[in-house]
Amino acid sequence: MTEALCQGAPHGRGVGVPAAGTPLVLRGREVGRGPDGALRPVVMAIVNRTTDSFYAPARLTDDDAAIEAAHRAWAEGAQILDVGGVRAGVGPEVDAAQEIARVVPFVARVREEIPDLLVSVDTWRAAVAREAVAAGADLVNDTWAGHDPALVEVAGEAGVGVVCSHTGGAVPRTDPFRVEYPTVDRPGADPRDGLVDDVVATLRAAAARAVACGVPAGSVLVDPTHDFGKNTWHSLHLLRRTAALAGLGHPLLMALSRKDFVGETLGLPPDQRLSGTLAATSLAAWMGASVFRAHDVAATRQVLDMVAAVRDEAPPRAALRGLG
Repeated sequence: MTEALCQGAPHGRGVGVPAAGTPLVLRGREVGRGPDGALRPVVMAIVNRTTDSFYAPARLTDDDAAIEAAHRAWAEGAQILDVGGVRAGVGPEVDAAQEIARVVPFVARVREEIPDLLVSVDTWRAAVAREAVAAGADLVNDTWAGHDPALVEVAGEAGVGVVCSHTGGAVPRTDPFRVEYPTVDRPGADPRDGLVDDVVATLRAAAARAVACGVPAGSVLVDPTHDFGKNTWHSLHLLRRTAALAGLGHPLLMALSRKDFVGETLGLPPDQRLSGTLAATSLAAWMGASVFRAHDVAATRQVLDMVAAVRDEAPPRAALRGLG
């Protein structure tokens, strides 16, 4: 048996495999490039500095517990840590000063203790983003689609990354109610692709503004933002159309972890949604998503590595079977 047959073909996109995702670059560093030179999807771990996150294990208000979670995420293969100080959904009011107090000192501590772990701050407020970036954050995760238009300007001035999202016009901390998107009647098109058209147009415009504000193009992530301004049917359809979103030319973030569309599809509460999340993750990775926001780092990392191997973008860790 030849060496080429033992090792497999050179890595690259095989027949029938969707195009690879766009690499993410933060502060000049290409994220996800392994020691073997292969580029793999990136895991963004979640630490919520809140008492009311929808998934209880992510509620990490104790400083030591939160930093322990950050160390564990790094050890399990996360390359970005997303730190949030306000529950995304409806809940008690948290003003900017409270959010800064919850998030910024923790960002500084992560930067000091785990210097190679990139830090994202999940906020829609420019004032919070400014303080977090000054403390060492590398990315601003704007999950509310530019509700504060100055936020992207903060990212551009600092040269850090930004997440451009889609909420269908919803305002921060509101739940969707009877949300509708236009249908399409193009020949051969799925009528539900009106949603996809809206998401693509919104993300394209937001990404262009981010670049115009000084954010490097490779540091602009686009996120269809499942569940935000969408019902479960909408979120499932966006997952089917991942390839169209990956074709926008920016790294594609998928925040799928234990979300309501997974739970409603399977009829399960948040603590039982891991299998559904991983199924959705594998589909999105196959179709070109680049970054995955996840509560379950080790499991997500394994799924992404398996998909990368099937896509012929990374070799197996050990390929010994049948070669002895």
